[in-house]
Amino acid sequence: MINAEKNRAIGLKMLNPSQKDLEHGLELHRDSFVFDAYGFSPLCGGRSPREDELIAAGASRDEIHYANEEHHMSGGFEDPENRRRLAEAWAMSGVDCVFQNSGEESNDPERLIKRLGNYTFNVDRCSEIYERCTFPDRLEEVKKRGHKVLYMTTNGVPISVKQISSDESLNLIGTFFNLGVRMMHLTYNRRNLIGDGCVEEANGGLSGFGRQAIAEMNRCGVIPDVAHTGQRSSLEAAQCSKRPVVASHSAVWKFSGHCRAKDDEVIEAIAKTNGYIGICGYPGFLGGSGDINALLDTIDYVAKKFGVDHVAIGTDRGVSLTPWEFNDKIPNSRKIWEQYWGNVNCSNSGTEEQFGSVCWTNWPLFTVGLVMRGYSDADIRKIIGGNVLRVCKDSMP
Repeated sequence: MINAEKNRAIGLKMLNPSQKDLEHGLELHRDSFVFDAYGFSPLCGGRSPREDELIAAGASRDEIHYANEEHHMSGGFEDPENRRRLAEAWAMSGVDCVFQNSGEESNDPERLIKRLGNYTFNVDRCSEIYERCTFPDRLEEVKKRGHKVLYMTTNGVPISVKQISSDESLNLIGTFFNLGVRMMHLTYNRRNLIGDGCVEEANGGLSGFGRQAIAEMNRCGVIPDVAHTGQRSSLEAAQCSKRPVVASHSAVWKFSGHCRAKDDEVIEAIAKTNGYIGICGYPGFLGGSGDINALLDTIDYVAKKFGVDHVAIGTDRGVSLTPWEFNDKIPNSRKIWEQYWGNVNCSNSGTEEQFGSVCWTNWPLFTVGLVMRGYSDADIRKIIGGNVLRVCKDSMP
């Protein structure tokens, strides 16, 4: 794992726990059900073995991109050594389940299903590490068997534009639920048919169709996720949903003013649905010191103001098991539609030390930090996984 030991040392230096707190935190982490509210299972680095062939054949940027994604998410794990590194990374993180980004940023069902297919196949390929589990009341049983779980989410709601009625256009929500998807982003930064994303300066809120989409998600058992959704859209989603709403990987506006952070009014509305805000691991989102202490400060703020039942950790991070390689033969192109843009604070910059302190393999140190801040074991168990598990159960039909 790249820089894992170095990052562990960085995090420990920043926290500087007593031996008693360190030992208790690590033991509590091992004993708890740890559920990353939104993240990435460890990836293979390198390039697809098909890349040169595709370039020579004149393949498009997107064809090459997909071949590399397939290698990073699934194909590279055909190598037993990469599967060994995969098991090692999971063991170092102490995470039991990740709400896995398994659908590319879009409302296009064809784009969404590609990444879902890669991760579904990888769980099957690495059966000595993973189990397939789509019912939340069975998740803790998997931990007892010593296996890990990817619980699937997509970065968009699948919408068919080929149908005549709005009801028909939402039928694929149920189809994706049957394929194992349990959470969906309402928007991804920009405005879509559902509502305004977090970088839309108009901040226009939900559409009528968006309210209908949330009702269908409620019916099927899919959690509405407002992590990339605008403030007003997030507020209105929480107000109209009959089941919990979450901001799976976000931050607090008061600390950073970042477009991906949520203000107090939105967090309160999410809490009223019995949902949670997942605190992410990006320095620019967190504000303050931008490191592991800023992550803990943000958790403190939400827990004390809105209740410990309404905060989780959604790192939005992963780890590369082998070095990344970049090929200058691949042509540059414009950013994808869903990418950040506009005159808003959307920086995710930070120093190597800041990023390192909140890296995915430092998950056990998040628990240690909560011990240091005086949280009870019961409340820590909620923050590091219990709240996510509760919402997953409450959202099922």
